[in-house]
Amino acid sequence: MPTYVMLLNWTDQGIRTAKETITRATAARQTAQTLGARVTATYWTQGQYDVVLIVEAPDDETVSRLALSAGLQGTIRTMTMRAFTEEEMGRILQGLP
Repeated sequence: MPTYVMLLNWTDQGIRTAKETITRATAARQTAQTLGARVTATYWTQGQYDVVLIVEAPDDETVSRLALSAGLQGTIRTMTMRAFTEEEMGRILQGLP
């Protein structure tokens, strides 16, 4: 299953309710599972982003659904990046001219 890195920033509402962040992370894992995806890791971070999720999803549409459903809560903004394993990158490189 493809892997995605989701970078999250709290909105003003999100920082005001920061004490609920673990509860929201649990809800995000449950939502992901309902959508057919899986959150494999959650990290609260220092620096430019507040939270980093590692997600496995069957396709771009599924992970986009997850990001949109999380954003609808009003507590975060997301940036999602497709991540490639070494094996996947090897296949990509084999296709180069």
